[in-house]
Amino acid sequence: MGNENHDFELDGPAEGPQAGPSWANPRWPMVGGDSADDLTQALDPTAMKIAVKAAAERGGKVMDDAAIEKAADASIRAMLLIRTYRVRGHLAADLDPLGLSQRELPDDMKLDWHGFTGKSLDEPVYLGGNLNLEWATPLELVEVLRANYCGQVGFDYMHIADVEERRFIQDRIEGPDKVIQFTPEGKRAILGAVIRGEQYEKFLGKKYVGTKRFGLDGGESMIPALEAVIKYGGQLGVREIIYGMAHRGRLNILANVMAKPYKVIFHEFSGGSANPDDVGGSGDVKYHLGTSTDREFDGIEVHMSLVPNPSHLEAVDPVVLGKARAQQAIRDDLKKNEQVLPVLIHGDAAFAGQGVVWECFGLSGVRGYNTGGCLHFVINNQIGFTTSPQFARSSPYPSDVAKGVQAPILHVNGDNPEAVTFACKLAIEYRQRFHRDIVIDMWCYRRFGHNEGDEPSFTQPLMYDKIRKHPKVSEIYEARLIREGEVVEGFADSLVADFTALLDADFEASKTYVPNSADWFTGRWSGLHKPADPETARRNIDTGIERKLFDSLGRTLTTVPDDLNIHKTLGRVIDAKRAMFGGSDGFDWATAEALAFGSLVTEGYGVRLSGQDSGRGTFSQRHAVWTDQQDERKYIPLTTLPHGKFEVYDSTLSEYGVLGFEYGFALADPKTLVLWEAQFGDFANGAQIIIDQFIAAGEAKWLRANGLVMLLPHGYEGQGPEHSSARLERFLQLCANDNIQVCNITSPANYFHVLRRQMLRPFRKPLIIMTPKSLLRHPLAKSAAAEFTGDSHFRRILSDTTEIADEKIRRLVLCSGKVAYDLMQKRDEEGLDDVSIVRIEQLYPFPGEPLSARIKRMTKLEQIVWCQEEPHNNGAWFFVDRLIEKAAAEAGKTLRPIYAGRDASASPATGFAKKHEEQQAALVAAALDISK
Repeated sequence: MGNENHDFELDGPAEGPQAGPSWANPRWPMVGGDSADDLTQALDPTAMKIAVKAAAERGGKVMDDAAIEKAADASIRAMLLIRTYRVRGHLAADLDPLGLSQRELPDDMKLDWHGFTGKSLDEPVYLGGNLNLEWATPLELVEVLRANYCGQVGFDYMHIADVEERRFIQDRIEGPDKVIQFTPEGKRAILGAVIRGEQYEKFLGKKYVGTKRFGLDGGESMIPALEAVIKYGGQLGVREIIYGMAHRGRLNILANVMAKPYKVIFHEFSGGSANPDDVGGSGDVKYHLGTSTDREFDGIEVHMSLVPNPSHLEAVDPVVLGKARAQQAIRDDLKKNEQVLPVLIHGDAAFAGQGVVWECFGLSGVRGYNTGGCLHFVINNQIGFTTSPQFARSSPYPSDVAKGVQAPILHVNGDNPEAVTFACKLAIEYRQRFHRDIVIDMWCYRRFGHNEGDEPSFTQPLMYDKIRKHPKVSEIYEARLIREGEVVEGFADSLVADFTALLDADFEASKTYVPNSADWFTGRWSGLHKPADPETARRNIDTGIERKLFDSLGRTLTTVPDDLNIHKTLGRVIDAKRAMFGGSDGFDWATAEALAFGSLVTEGYGVRLSGQDSGRGTFSQRHAVWTDQQDERKYIPLTTLPHGKFEVYDSTLSEYGVLGFEYGFALADPKTLVLWEAQFGDFANGAQIIIDQFIAAGEAKWLRANGLVMLLPHGYEGQGPEHSSARLERFLQLCANDNIQVCNITSPANYFHVLRRQMLRPFRKPLIIMTPKSLLRHPLAKSAAAEFTGDSHFRRILSDTTEIADEKIRRLVLCSGKVAYDLMQKRDEEGLDDVSIVRIEQLYPFPGEPLSARIKRMTKLEQIVWCQEEPHNNGAWFFVDRLIEKAAAEAGKTLRPIYAGRDASASPATGFAKKHEEQQAALVAAALDISK
């Protein structure tokens, strides 16, 4: 079914330009210059009298002052009635296919509430072009309003502040002629799509009895609706759609919207791999997998991809948005936002209950994160697993969260596939016009419980008694088309027979199907590959730069434009950098970072850094953005470099959503160094789902590489439990199969090289860096210019700053991070000439080979100590313990490392400065085997 053209052409008034909008009618009194849906002009009695008199005269009717005043009063009341329907009409719409939701007409939507009773019901009222009506009786008016606003689509949009956006919706839905109407071909195509959705689920249920598939049963109207998004989106400029969705209906979308071959899905159901055995990875269940494909409608090809996701509901949302943003950048579509469309498909309970949904809405209009509008489709099953809506949320609709960003919401009855398809067409028009989020809330039901092995009647007996008796969507729609004379009896049966025959043929073909090679290193990823073997992931490459580039970057970083009035303290920072490049001092952390970013940009790579306060830097260290002190103009030195692109964004106060967004960006663009920075390292706790499910396991589960860098400030400086630990132990626990890299770096030059290595190697792995706080300005944490240039590279282990002959060393202290400087300073103070401090800069993949070689040279070595600042039950100790012992054994020494650090603790750090100092002194003394 790959590229056939399913025709969903609308017929009649719902398609194409409409009659002039009411606000454009020159006869309407435009008081305040606002639209007719605002009360400023409608409630002005004087203006209304003038308008009524003029309208009467045009119609050849003479009215005295009393009649004019009475007519004006009736018009004002009619305007209030119209506005009431615009605001509240959706509350009386026919939305629930099961009829369980009682939606009576509110009193303020009744004619008598607005003073229309008795004879006045039949007296014409001046409407001034509203609803495309000049005059209408109250009875005629309310008939049109109920048809427009209380049918099987409920329009929830009057919370939008922008007048033009409200007008856009009103122009398409208001008036006596505004009915949803499709061509006969379009109706038959919609019926065919619904039948494919139903029969596909039935076929899976028959062939794979008892297998979970989280079927779409009850929500099949989504199939033609999403195809309409592709069709009309293509006509409006969309060339790529990126989908994200949870389980329900995923296999149906894969097959019937994404056009993933049925035989491939059947092959996977039978236990086959989605990729050849030699590709590797753990794999994942079928309803987590993604795919990509191309579909063509009316000669317009649209590329589509479905992002794989875990069971964590809505976790994929920010990933989709980040990937969409990257694809827009690649297509040079960031200004118009026309070509790349993110589509997120939600469950009702998850949409209302998961906070990341709001985090994503919060990103929708923020600089650096905007994607030009996301189309949200809520499969509203009116239940969440076993929880009914009244216990699952505090708002009338699951979609109410979208009102926070003034997104229009189209509530629609899922038993009316024409209405759902129309809603999607309107949604894609709105998105392409205004580049803002929009929500379709499709009310439907879940025919077989949470999964096909579940018994929903345990908890919702009345609902499921209704569902058992309720006809299928195709049966309801076919009966309607027969009544309309669009199809004949038996038409649907022939579609079912043809489609079932196709499924049977593909089922047989699946038995001999052999998957093609993996597709994860194609397109933008061409030229990259998996490491050939585990050792390749540990291989270093030269990452030094030429001295000419080094000096050129120095000028860029220290040149202040003549017309920029910088802060005096920033001026001193720039003067200090200028002195560094002049050779007076070693280079600090922030300058080394800027050199890494600038060199990559000059070499044609992109660099995207985001996080809370990343422009200036949490510790006022980065100053990537210079702000004019008089007019707040921004100047970013690295954006002046040629070839590549440098971006730095201060993100929303979010971890989960923003980290997911950056992961999605890196997923799409391996040629951009994407970095997310936590304000403090432990703030990453708020994004643990993204770390566990995507960053650590995404490649193994879904064969999707990623080069995201996480910068996590880490180090014990007495700042208390929440500002000390980035939870290094959690990242190390996730390490296996060369899935990620974990570093705790102490040298500015080493930081420079690890960032460059991230892009210059021919593969991508997520990189977790425990970044420093005190080392940002530590006098010993400096690097010479020569360490950045020539044949230099990242060093997985770093030697002692004090040279000690190998043959004199009796005690080797291994450590990671800033404690190394505490150890070296104390060791030198004590005059210990047989103790060496060696820093493990890369904890995973663990540098066992160079460490073993280093130990082997220490012929008189008696003790190996692992020293850490973190408590005994935290930090790297339980990870490195046996790895150190193994490295020593390979060096011919039978030595178990000794632990030196804080005692085990439920809290990551003390909140008392004096106690912190005592603990720090004690662990240093223990590591060096000296008294306090």
